[in-house]
Amino acid sequence: MTSQGTVPPRKASGEHTVSSRLTGIDAARGAALLGMMSTHLMPTFGPSPQWEPTFVGLVFSGRSAALFAVLAGIGLALSTGKQEPRSGADLWAARRGVAMRALVIAVVGLMLGGLDVNVAIILVHYAVLFLCILPFLGLRLKALCFWALGWVLLSPLLAYLVRPLLLDATPPLALGHNPNWEDLGTPARLLGDLFFTGYYPVLQWISYLLIGLVIGRMALTTARVQLLLVSCGIAVAGLAKVVGILAMEVWGGRTALSVLPGTRGYPLESMLQVNVTGLEQTGSWWWLATAAPHAGTTLDLLHSGGVAAAVVGLFLLLGSLAERIKVNFLVLLSGPGAMTLSLYSAHVWVVSGFTNQPLPSGWTDEGMYWAQALTAVAIGVLFAVLRRRGPLEWVAHTASRLAGHRPAAVG
Repeated sequence: MTSQGTVPPRKASGEHTVSSRLTGIDAARGAALLGMMSTHLMPTFGPSPQWEPTFVGLVFSGRSAALFAVLAGIGLALSTGKQEPRSGADLWAARRGVAMRALVIAVVGLMLGGLDVNVAIILVHYAVLFLCILPFLGLRLKALCFWALGWVLLSPLLAYLVRPLLLDATPPLALGHNPNWEDLGTPARLLGDLFFTGYYPVLQWISYLLIGLVIGRMALTTARVQLLLVSCGIAVAGLAKVVGILAMEVWGGRTALSVLPGTRGYPLESMLQVNVTGLEQTGSWWWLATAAPHAGTTLDLLHSGGVAAAVVGLFLLLGSLAERIKVNFLVLLSGPGAMTLSLYSAHVWVVSGFTNQPLPSGWTDEGMYWAQALTAVAIGVLFAVLRRRGPLEWVAHTASRLAGHRPAAVG
């Protein structure tokens, strides 16, 4: 969620410059932030009893968070050598910096986890993902492609086999809430939730960071690669979604799943379109055939990963256009995209103030969203104009720089 890889070395205290060639990455991150905020604040399902999916649910649910994770992988690739990964002592220094950045993100996430808020906070999972991806930072493009493909294909199967064992434990190794400081006292339960039973299961979500590393190791400033990301991303996302729909609606998947005890009484058809979180996804191999958001299946990973690749390619194309015409029209997204850790954390804190409380008189969910979204854009643009990092970005960057520092050789 930090703007890793898009911010060159600082020129002065609190000041930085951003290469216009990478503005598209920050803009994509800003779009992911606003998309995730929309799923937090606006309904993803219509009223009962139909519970029809809303526009927000159909478009942003699952995809915005996946885009964040893919962008994290891209940022890690850009900060560890771009097309030519670092090696030796330089690589180990980079890994120390990433680990320290992850620690900062985890601390922020655990603090936010103590809030009473109806938002699935991603930060602790995000930090664990950073740690899990450390062994892959020195790999070249070809090796990363094999790892990404293997992880997308096999991690959902492993998760499907392990998840029932964790849920059947006494007590179940699942939190049912956002990770917080108290959960450190029950590490088995916390790790089980983070990797398998939680909202953002790290085991499968490593796929997104690997996809991001693959993208980040490519020549992102070339039009050919940008167009490749858009075209291939759309093709993969579309094919995965079509196969998932056929499996559920034509080949009998939804009928088989609807008779399971854990899905009775729920609008399964709507959940398969918007979000299957809350369903244990056990008891039938058909669960592995859905492309539903947050399903963590191969088809879901391919669809949401493909969407992320296409979005990144599109914003890179727009960034190149902005560079050619020398008009940074993406600043409305790249500004907040460069400080998503700060803005996301502030957003969660603000939302917590309205949890289980009536909205102010005259306010609606849509109004609350637009108020927060426009505020985030305004703050992001202001920091971009002032050429300063967000406060939490400054902390994460400083910690990362100190951890990755290598003393100059003597003699």
